[in-house]
Amino acid sequence: MDVLCLGESMIVLAPAAAEPLRGAVDLHMGVAGAESNVAVALARLGARAAWCGKVGDDPLGQRVRDVLDEAGVDCRHVQTDASRPTGVYFKDPGPQGTRVHYYRRGSAASTMGPGHLDGVAPPRLLHLSGITPVLSESCAALIDELMVDRALAPATVSFDVNYRPALWPVSEAGPALRRLADAADIAFVGLDEAQTLWGADTADDVRKLVPDAGVLVVKDGGNGVTAFADGERWYSPAEPVDVVEPVGAGDAFAAGFLYGRLQDASVEASMRLGHRLAAGALQTVGDLAPPPPPETVRAILEDQ
Repeated sequence: MDVLCLGESMIVLAPAAAEPLRGAVDLHMGVAGAESNVAVALARLGARAAWCGKVGDDPLGQRVRDVLDEAGVDCRHVQTDASRPTGVYFKDPGPQGTRVHYYRRGSAASTMGPGHLDGVAPPRLLHLSGITPVLSESCAALIDELMVDRALAPATVSFDVNYRPALWPVSEAGPALRRLADAADIAFVGLDEAQTLWGADTADDVRKLVPDAGVLVVKDGGNGVTAFADGERWYSPAEPVDVVEPVGAGDAFAAGFLYGRLQDASVEASMRLGHRLAAGALQTVGDLAPPPPPETVRAILEDQ
């Protein structure tokens, strides 16, 4: 495999029209999860991408598998738990933005733990996020096994901080996510997240706080992205777009950047591809958007 993404994928329900959940009658059902979003985007770009998680033995768990299978994601290592449900969350659009309501406590994915990937051949790249360690103590131990103990060495480890305030307070999340980001070969964090978690005001502040990540990518919303690696610093402005919905843009950027690195593209070219995928996600309802044409991807990556 080129990439193995591990985490929880859930069923997402959102009003079919852009209206508050409270008054909605018709809901659209989809599949979403930060790590599986990255896997789908990478598979659509042509990478051999797999997702490994755990779902319930229910129609919702089968829906997760079906959607990812149809997207070309390898799901052979997905496990099923007959005693736990597949997680669900709802999107609630409103004047102040979209709120998210999770119903994932006690889900099948929360029972993942050390040894979950025993017997799995190391991929070129392992992608994880800061959502998984807060699901349960066993999930936190699994992330440590993969990131600190490097159970799938020599895989390159990618980590997206992906702080979710609804899941844990800053007092707990701040030090835990900083430690994990610093242990990664490639780490992604939003500047807004870094401000909340660590009091960092600039990308350079973040680098001082996370000095050991091999490649550190600091995303500043619609402004641009700063990357640090091998003592160098790069900045790439974001593409201007009319935003339809922001959810999923961070995952799309990560997928574009990681695909560039898999193709041995430069950090700058990888950032540009990340921006292009993020722009597509910003202009669509839902977490995923179709990828750019192959010739566009090649042109972006070859422009070193």
